[in-house]
Amino acid sequence: MKVAIIPARGGSKRIAGKNIKAFCGKPIITYSIELAINSGLFDRVVVSTDCREISAVALAAGAEVPFVRPPYLSDDHCATNAVIKHAVERLEQDGVDIDIACCLYATAPLLQVEDLQRGLAMLHESGAAFAFSITSFPFPVQRAITRDANGRIRPLYPQHIYSRSQDLPEAYHDAGQFYWGTRAAYLEEMDIFSPRAVGVVVPRDRVQDIDTPEDWAMAEKLYALQHLHGQSQQTARQRAESRG
Repeated sequence: MKVAIIPARGGSKRIAGKNIKAFCGKPIITYSIELAINSGLFDRVVVSTDCREISAVALAAGAEVPFVRPPYLSDDHCATNAVIKHAVERLEQDGVDIDIACCLYATAPLLQVEDLQRGLAMLHESGAAFAFSITSFPFPVQRAITRDANGRIRPLYPQHIYSRSQDLPEAYHDAGQFYWGTRAAYLEEMDIFSPRAVGVVVPRDRVQDIDTPEDWAMAEKLYALQHLHGQSQQTARQRAESRG
């Protein structure tokens, strides 16, 4: 059985009520729930939360909330892997036979079904423990610079500061959207950021970290553009079909 687990604790500090804050007209967690359900990839879609309000929103969107996340897994420092492990263990206590679990973040409104599909295919084909979304940096990280308290600049990697961009290997970062993993990988709390994982490359215009109000505003702009593009494609298809 394949299970989507959406971690969504209450008490967000930088953006109050982040996981259920209205995003382009509806609670942001709703996008992840609906995408998981409509993808047809999962037998169960479960939200792990410690918050009654989040639970109510999740249930209304069609997800299951079969347990309450305990306080020791609900603070600012708890690792996501521990939350997913707890969810897998709780579901198995209730008789759920899990083969693969997918951690799907509550704040991933730009995620597309095709990316989830590619992730699952790569997990199977590679034999890896994890397959998760990554995206490329827009500028070579090897030419990064730091700035001290006095404003003085130093290269982070002096040996590469004058290297040509085309001579440097492309670097990627976690896109913060989804993490397919085998049951064993989550129960054994394997390290995701290791050769045990494969990266599913997602275009940069479909990725936006949401930690600040500025991030939130940018994500809404990207979503609006994405939605407009989708409508334009649909209109073009309809016109082509009418001509045919």
